[in-house]
Amino acid sequence: MTTPGPDGPPRGFRQRRLPPGQYVPRGWPVLHYGRVPQTDVGNWDLRIFGATADGGERVLKHPELMELPQSEVLADFHCVTKFSMLDNLWRGVRALDLAQVWPPHESVTHVMIWAEYGYSANVALTDFLADDSIFAYARNGEELTAEHGWPLRYVCPHLYAWKSAKWVRAVEYLVGDRRGFWEDRGYHNRGRAWDEQRYSYQERPDDGPPL
Repeated sequence: MTTPGPDGPPRGFRQRRLPPGQYVPRGWPVLHYGRVPQTDVGNWDLRIFGATADGGERVLKHPELMELPQSEVLADFHCVTKFSMLDNLWRGVRALDLAQVWPPHESVTHVMIWAEYGYSANVALTDFLADDSIFAYARNGEELTAEHGWPLRYVCPHLYAWKSAKWVRAVEYLVGDRRGFWEDRGYHNRGRAWDEQRYSYQERPDDGPPL
């Protein structure tokens, strides 16, 4: 089991505290853009492409994903709409473990997570490789529902949850930063919850490419 990443509370700090402006709801709200996909895992795959270390591309079918090292991550989850879910136990494949099997080129600085319907979310490579960054298929001992991202959801706990893309289909290694779906539509390019990086108007010149 892993501990919070570099931009969250100090390692080992398990007190129930919240980033600025957040509250704890009674349930887990369902929020997303567009409709919920109907996924047949028999036809599902995960593509790894872009600036890979060997220049190649990988396509993993669902059974191959499940053969990779499996991990559990205990972490909070913060939505830009201001709700936070505390002490979630995510199960899946850590991004670090995925990157060790199919590594990025040494020039890679960012990663684009691609999902169904062309949704995308960009993260810095350092965020992607954090100990608690995980491609999850279960939470608190139960398989994710389709509404919450089954069969695979990327979760990066110290970033706002729009970065934790539902219905993941691909990982693209980038040699420069590129805005994703919501980052192009006014959300902060970095999205660090503890720094309350919610919207693009808060960005500094070095926070990302121009809109």
